[in-house]
Amino acid sequence: MTNIYNHILNSKLKNEKLLAILLDPDKIDLNTIAVLVEKINQSPATHIFIGGSLVENNILDELIIKIKRNCALPIVLFPGNPSQISDQADALLFLSLISGRNPDFLIDHQVNAVPILKKTQLEIISTGYILIESGSETAVARVSKTTPLARNNPNYILQTALAGEMLGNKLIYLEAGSGAKQAVPLDVIQLVSSNCKMPILVGGGIVDEQGIQNAYKSGADLVVIGTAFENNLNFFEQ
Repeated sequence: MTNIYNHILNSKLKNEKLLAILLDPDKIDLNTIAVLVEKINQSPATHIFIGGSLVENNILDELIIKIKRNCALPIVLFPGNPSQISDQADALLFLSLISGRNPDFLIDHQVNAVPILKKTQLEIISTGYILIESGSETAVARVSKTTPLARNNPNYILQTALAGEMLGNKLIYLEAGSGAKQAVPLDVIQLVSSNCKMPILVGGGIVDEQGIQNAYKSGADLVVIGTAFENNLNFFEQ
């Protein structure tokens, strides 16, 4: 599958909301993958994101192959570092943590990923990644050694998003972090979405259907559900 970014962009233009289920390979048992895929197929998901802050096992290729056997959704890598790249996926969010000032996550990991990416046919989507304060230290903050942007300073979050847009990012990802106590503030989503031309992705701290709908109504073009689905495979049936 190609042109995943164009599909996201066209969906934004049509006001068609998208939903991604984020899977962390470290938290998946390949022996129960059939049940996982069945639940995904029964959900309203339009995309599958795969990745995590660490990913210490080596099942990425096998995981994607097993998912693709029984699921037609596009698989997009959400890598924390270059070791999380697989040519079995369809696309990759080429993340730059523009909310932080750690050069490893701003540009160094991206530079190191180039020789690997050049050997694949992955669609590479430049993404400005913005971590927002969520009430607790998340894995992203801990691993990246960066401080999230203050949730009560929406104007600075907007400035950061616009800087990403001016740098040429194709997507902006507003992230509260895996297992966040608080989701991205709705006023922040609204401010960023109303001032940026790019599609806006929102994830972290969304624990129910109302949270998804609130993010959509505030301007999110694609909502990412990770921990809530991970903890309860019947999340979308409730």
